[in-house]
Amino acid sequence: MDLAPVYVSKEGLEKMKEELHYLKTVKRRECAARIEKAKDLGDLKENADYHDAKDESGWTEGRIRELEDATNRATVIETRGSDNVGIGCKVKVEGNGKEKLYTIVGSHEADPLKGLISNDSPLGQAFLGKRVGETAEVKTPAGTVTYVIKEISC
Repeated sequence: MDLAPVYVSKEGLEKMKEELHYLKTVKRRECAARIEKAKDLGDLKENADYHDAKDESGWTEGRIRELEDATNRATVIETRGSDNVGIGCKVKVEGNGKEKLYTIVGSHEADPLKGLISNDSPLGQAFLGKRVGETAEVKTPAGTVTYVIKEISC
């Protein structure tokens, strides 16, 4: 069992709690109803609807356990003024001649396509603790990319 804190923003924690509530109150009932309906169709060995409903129920229960664990270990990120990149900071960087804006978040909120990168990711790890003007090197399959920290907003 992992006891490490799960870093999330206040909004991220609320989203996790909302999803958990939905899964427990709505999705569980839907899964149980699907299983019962599929049972009424007859032979369970060859009943694809039954097996699909059981799989969905299993996924739902697994997600509930995951969210309960994460919310129990949640540490809300407090944004604070800082000169160093930390969790919760927005970081403008320049790499390969392009400027990009990233927000360092906990792994449960990461969404790289939206610029939300995990503090555990190689990119997040490279930025943590850096100051404006410093460089961060990240090894990628295509080679090492050097980023220059342009702005930090925490």
